[in-house]
Amino acid sequence: MDKKYDYLIVGSGLFGAVFAYEAKKRGKQCLVIEKRNHIGGNIYCETVNGIHVHKYGAHIFHTSNKKVWDYINQFAQFNNYVNSPVAVYKDELYNLPFNMNTFSKMWGIKTPQQAKEIIEKQKAEYNITEPKNLEEQALSLIGKDVYEKLIKGYTEKQWGRSCTELPSFIIRRLPVRYTYDNNYFNDRYQGIPIGGYNQIIEKLLDGTDVLLETSYADYIKAHDISGMKIVYTGNIDEYFDYKFGALQYRTVRFETEILPDVDNYQGNAVVNYTEREIPFTRIIEHKHFEFSTVPGTVISKEYSSEWSVGIEPYYPINNDENNALYQKYATLAEKEENVIFGGRLGKYQYYDMDKVIDAALAAAEEEFKEN
Repeated sequence: MDKKYDYLIVGSGLFGAVFAYEAKKRGKQCLVIEKRNHIGGNIYCETVNGIHVHKYGAHIFHTSNKKVWDYINQFAQFNNYVNSPVAVYKDELYNLPFNMNTFSKMWGIKTPQQAKEIIEKQKAEYNITEPKNLEEQALSLIGKDVYEKLIKGYTEKQWGRSCTELPSFIIRRLPVRYTYDNNYFNDRYQGIPIGGYNQIIEKLLDGTDVLLETSYADYIKAHDISGMKIVYTGNIDEYFDYKFGALQYRTVRFETEILPDVDNYQGNAVVNYTEREIPFTRIIEHKHFEFSTVPGTVISKEYSSEWSVGIEPYYPINNDENNALYQKYATLAEKEENVIFGGRLGKYQYYDMDKVIDAALAAAEEEFKEN
């Protein structure tokens, strides 16, 4: 006879795991089902030769939300890693985000005033007041030189589309600074959990039943789920059998190489390759996330590619067409009184990790609020 559960949680990423932890604290019985062969969603790490390899790409925790920072620190101690990517364009190397180190290298200047004058002059050449696409947005923010060397090729590889076909809002996440500051994020708190991310999910799910390699579709065919409330973090369109058609995503794949005879491959955790002609978008050297000194290294070349149903989705393509399609699914979701949709795929939204945790805590608070 099946054990009785209050909640069936579909997916063991941060949203599902945080919700399960909060439910268990309140005495609820949860079953987590996970289609992969491991828990943790995209923050899962594999240990290779003593190095924690971010299997699904670089995950750097950053937030200005003290409540979320205090919450996540219950489950791991964080180091003081600061995300400071480097960009390679042809034989030139630039600091990111765009700051005085970038501008000094690009134009041979020293002062913020000099950088502002060059950028304002380049922006004025285009005089774009209402950017219609990403290219116009970038030109209106930073001018031609930075756009053509550091944004255009990288972004087109990332999204598989011309910058003239991409929505302008994508580029708003890139900060521009007139200080010599290579910290990519502006957030108050930042770091990587010492020992990797897996411990966080393991602690969140401690004492909760988990079934791996189990899809939602297969589980509900084989089990009676009446009496269970569902927390669904999979693709919202898949839940509704693609009734209105499939939402679009970008996906990424990784070519990981173990280099036992190289102790330091590139001197930085993340190096972007911004030329369109180089097929990968960046190389991640995982040991630098935790300042590891073990011999050898592990690198991952990241390739962005088109997505189709059946391939692992990563980034929602939030253009007008997809957002309109998502709204149709969201309307159906509101009528599902027994289902809580959450996470990147359930909400068809790009979430940083802190936003996922915040959303999961809010969902739990709403679900368990006292009448």
